[in-house]
Amino acid sequence: MARTGLFFTTLLVASATVCGFEQTLDPMRLAEAIYIGQSRIDDVRSRLHAAYHVDISMAPVDYAEIVTPFRRIALEAEATTRAGQRLYGQREAIASLGDDPGRLDVVVELTFHPLNTYVGVPNFQVSLQPVGTGMAIPPKGISRVPRFGPRLAGSPLAFPYTGASTASTGGTSTATARSAQPLLGGRLIANFDGGAVMPRGTYWVLVSDADKELARGRVDFAGLR
Repeated sequence: MARTGLFFTTLLVASATVCGFEQTLDPMRLAEAIYIGQSRIDDVRSRLHAAYHVDISMAPVDYAEIVTPFRRIALEAEATTRAGQRLYGQREAIASLGDDPGRLDVVVELTFHPLNTYVGVPNFQVSLQPVGTGMAIPPKGISRVPRFGPRLAGSPLAFPYTGASTASTGGTSTATARSAQPLLGGRLIANFDGGAVMPRGTYWVLVSDADKELARGRVDFAGLR
């Protein structure tokens, strides 16, 4: 039985290279995401998540994480399993997707210079620019989460990834509760309409400050679920 489960899970992960970004999840896809998230084999989950990591390394941008509906369910199933909550099935997954089941999130990790004078995460913007030609896709909204301590290198994306302090689009997140501590970094969480993204398209994740481009990283949605 264990070997059968491992074989089935391996097939699920391998299929991510041919399916492309799935804008909507039917019951079978929901079951696959839940199965992977609840797998007891760390390597199965880590191989899935690795495809969604976009290394950028252009200060102050470290990297970006792409969170499709499929990955969001896998992340939540993993988080609930680690928390000891045994009941997580399709009903809970559908509730998690809510009234925007096709939402695509781009999570951008930032590290600031230790001597920065920011009082909150700056009003950086995130967009998706098709590689080659096409108009950039703006997000429906951006949340900004400050980070006051160091981030452990190589730490996986935790769920939920919104953090405790977020700010809506158009503002700078404030650090009222922990203003005495230095702001070492932050996180931008950009929410996109998944229906506006080509399922097998290649895009630049663009991070900008007003009209100035700060960094970019390439993501191929053909290799994601």
